Amino acid sequence: MRILIAEDDAEAARYVMRGLQGEGHGVDHLAHGRDALAQAMTGDYDLLLLDRMLPGLDGLSILRAVRAAKLPVPVILLTAMGSVEDRVTGLRAGADDYMVKPFAFVELLARIDTISRRPSLRDEVLGLTVGDLTLDLLTREARREGQSIELQPREFLLLKHFMERPGRVQTRTILLETVWGLHFDPKTSVVETHISRLRAKIDKPFAKPYLTTLHGVGYVLQP
Repeated sequence: MRILIAEDDAEAARYVMRGLQGEGHGVDHLAHGRDALAQAMTGDYDLLLLDRMLPGLDGLSILRAVRAAKLPVPVILLTAMGSVEDRVTGLRAGADDYMVKPFAFVELLARIDTISRRPSLRDEVLGLTVGDLTLDLLTREARREGQSIELQPREFLLLKHFMERPGRVQTRTILLETVWGLHFDPKTSVVETHISRLRAKIDKPFAKPYLTTLHGVGYVLQP
């Protein structure tokens, strides 16, 4: 799933992001309410995790705007406001679920799994296809021209990230943040090494290369 987190607590956001990325989800994070609303309105997400108390625009207002725009994306409100009235207000505004902080990450995962099993989302989580390259998100198996391609866990996350964004340039910084969960440059060749390994598996045995390096810019999976 592609998930947007709107959370102004940097430590909490980082904790949730790393956990979700470890489960193979693509995660974007924004800390300002108005930025989060603009990003949510792109319709590019399978799930929104909204903190109720955000600078600029609160999570409840974002939720109401999303529902007013008739976007079908599921929304889970994450908040310290745990009274019955607060929960009822959130659910009546259109939230699919409501979690009170602090919460256990495994409980958040369980609730996301429940949402992902709904019929409207089931097809989106099964697999990705770009040309003759396919990726099964349940078995984590890649295939090209009918041949099975074995991927290590980080290679799977990297390929999934690219296949969710075909034709879009991904910088080293974006890859470090979304695939490794790092918000700093580790000053190592970890990205380059994994790109090289992934390219050797999905491109070198075949006539058409998918993964292209744009020197000084980043990488792109050409559809």
